[in-house]
Amino acid sequence: MDSIKPTTSSSSSKFFHKVLPFKKSTKSLSNNGFCLLLPRHNSSKNTDSSETDSHRHFNKHLAGDPNVRNRAAMEAFVAKLFATISSLKAAYAELQAAQFPYNGEAVQCADQGVVDELKTISEMKRSFLKKQIDSSPPHVTLLLSEIQEQQSLMKMYEITMNKMEREIKSKDYQISLLKKQLAETLSANKSIETKLNSSCCFDGFDNVKLSDLTPMNFVDVLHYALRAVRSFVKLLVRDMINAHWDIDSTVKAIDPTVVFPEPSYRCFAIESYVAREMFDGFNDGDDDGEDRFQWFNRFKKMKSLTTVQLVTENPRSAFGKFTRAKYMRLVHPKMEASLYGNLSQRKTLNAWQFPDTVFFSAFTEMARRVWVLRCLAAAFEKEVSVFQVKKGSRFSEVFMESVTADAFAGGGEFGSELRVAFTVVPGFKIGETVVQSQVYVPPARR
Repeated sequence: MDSIKPTTSSSSSKFFHKVLPFKKSTKSLSNNGFCLLLPRHNSSKNTDSSETDSHRHFNKHLAGDPNVRNRAAMEAFVAKLFATISSLKAAYAELQAAQFPYNGEAVQCADQGVVDELKTISEMKRSFLKKQIDSSPPHVTLLLSEIQEQQSLMKMYEITMNKMEREIKSKDYQISLLKKQLAETLSANKSIETKLNSSCCFDGFDNVKLSDLTPMNFVDVLHYALRAVRSFVKLLVRDMINAHWDIDSTVKAIDPTVVFPEPSYRCFAIESYVAREMFDGFNDGDDDGEDRFQWFNRFKKMKSLTTVQLVTENPRSAFGKFTRAKYMRLVHPKMEASLYGNLSQRKTLNAWQFPDTVFFSAFTEMARRVWVLRCLAAAFEKEVSVFQVKKGSRFSEVFMESVTADAFAGGGEFGSELRVAFTVVPGFKIGETVVQSQVYVPPARR
């Protein structure tokens, strides 16, 4: 046991007061090992509280009571035992921490600490068996045990904190690696997407002659064009989100009456706006003197050229004028300034040059495919016309195709008949053949 002399400090007295009851005493106790006179907050002249204060002090009779001494010594012994166990836990935690990552010197030091604490527990066991547990003043042992307990807790907290800091650093490193991989993946995907979208040709027309044209050929090129439209819409929405646009407000500006049950359906409104502008004036001819043979040759030439070739070889060509005019109508100056912080793309176009940006590249590819479709439409012997479905029109499977399946789950918004909210992609007529328009039909109200 610890051979520390008793102290008369106020802190030790208060702590000992919590452990054992005291009775009132008006005399200083002799220095008999652990019986101390505790300071009183109330005046000794207060006779009314004498009975209550009697529980706070030892008198000489209790100080010499063997049962009281034995109980105090046992409580002090138990406190020291638990403090030693806490030290053992802290030493073992320190040993584990030294192993991951491995530190040979720290492992040896921590291992010695574990051994020392085990020896202390073994010595306490022998002392208990020999009934030698009261070699030190109980209040001193209690104070030292509490200090030891707090030190062990602090060491545990420190070990845990160091472990968490290492884990945080490891997680930060993993996050940085994952961000790098994500950036590389996005860059690779964007490159692949750009190559796919800027693909200058498509299969199925190399051996097609003018006399062999069918409506299915038109549908194939239409789908080819619509892939570019949707790719551009996807890029536009992404740039809107990056510029902190309110997508709901944007959609309401296009059509304030439609409510979308799913957030992903909002893109149909933006696609409707883009498709409406791109296919507007689809039947207007730029060169009235050209016949269908010339339009077919232009179609075959344009489908085999890249967008960059088309805009750099002759910026003021019919296609160049078409692209410039569509951009000016589709991308409002306020939109461009809000998305990109300036009007540099617009200024470059005003000088009959074409911006070298990801956004404009996606736009020109979309414009090229729509222009290729126009060339093919002009090459047909039968007239090709475009049509829009009016809002509120009754849904017809002959002329329309719904972009979602929700509308067919129990009726439409306007009653038993399905009604169109807006046209997403216009339809076409090739003579008497109908190419269905793509429309958004709201789901039934529940």
